[in-house]
Amino acid sequence: MNTVIQRRWQLDALRGLMLVMMFSTHLPTRFSIGFGQTLGYVSAAEGFVMLSAFMAGMIYTSKALHDGVDAMRRAFFRRTLTVYACHVTCLLLLFTLIAALGLKFDQPGLKNLIGYYLENPLTGLLGGMLLIYNPPLLDILPLYVMLLLISPWILAHGMRHGWRGIFIVSIALWLAAQFGLSSFLYSMLVAVTGLPVPFRETGSFETFAWQLLWVFGLWLGSLDADGVLQRRKAFAPRLVWTAVALALMFFVWRHAVGQIPFPGNETLNLWLDKWHLGPLRLLNFMALLVIVMHIGSAKRVDLPRFKFLETMGAASLPVFCAHLILVLLTLAIIGDAFDERFDWMDEILLSGGLVLLYLSAAASSRFRSRQRVSRR
Repeated sequence: MNTVIQRRWQLDALRGLMLVMMFSTHLPTRFSIGFGQTLGYVSAAEGFVMLSAFMAGMIYTSKALHDGVDAMRRAFFRRTLTVYACHVTCLLLLFTLIAALGLKFDQPGLKNLIGYYLENPLTGLLGGMLLIYNPPLLDILPLYVMLLLISPWILAHGMRHGWRGIFIVSIALWLAAQFGLSSFLYSMLVAVTGLPVPFRETGSFETFAWQLLWVFGLWLGSLDADGVLQRRKAFAPRLVWTAVALALMFFVWRHAVGQIPFPGNETLNLWLDKWHLGPLRLLNFMALLVIVMHIGSAKRVDLPRFKFLETMGAASLPVFCAHLILVLLTLAIIGDAFDERFDWMDEILLSGGLVLLYLSAAASSRFRSRQRVSRR
């Protein structure tokens, strides 16, 4: 028996919004500063990872319930291969066409981004294919691949034995990541294997920290597949108002102080660090999540629909890859010195880029529709 998952326009719209925020932040224009961490000390990456995990938990739990755990594992493996193929394609484009353009136009921003590859092309290429060397902007898909690889076992264990043990391990790993678990393990690996790629070139995201957000999303998605979320009681008013107060506090803090919460104090900034998913950053995200879930579950709230966001969210992987390519091409050809450009040039770059992302989503949607028709 095949599972059929009804698309939820709300989830697609949220993922589309995350993609728009990421593109607006990553594209080197004068608008990127304003779009960065707009809602507080939380970025679009947290929302994108959480939503991806939720969708995975919902879809693959349903797959396991209807077709068995082995079928769920095979489906996860196919998805992992798809994401890996997308990452390798983006990586090869960066190391060939985009690198050549960056060198031709002598763009320091692009050359700094792939500096290790330019100095060590063979090691960089092999390390990139093995998900060891991850240049900036191309480090979230490798994280996604690794999290997808462990997800079948997490979901299977959660379905059979419950989630308490999973969360104990996940929280312990997140806590250890705050104290440098990844760098410690990597140094041991280098000592044993002589791996030449420096730790700073392995990507900004601390995998052992971000897995907590992924596990939490998987759990929520599995609850949704079992119908538990639909039957849950409404959040207590005290919890909702506490979440609103926290969200407002972080929002005001972000826009009053700037993107660095404690200027000049690296120790305090770790509490809100993005790459380690610091404790206060996690609190900020959870406050926003409570608000979103509360609004989404309110029966009398008629949420507006934005079709262009839904279209992009429904094709999140192709759109994410398209956003990477557009940002990297901009860095290679135009550069990141937006202070030297006219405002209207940045306006065209941003609006034109968003149109191209929408067109890529629409093309992907048509391609999927043709595939479904051809299978019938």
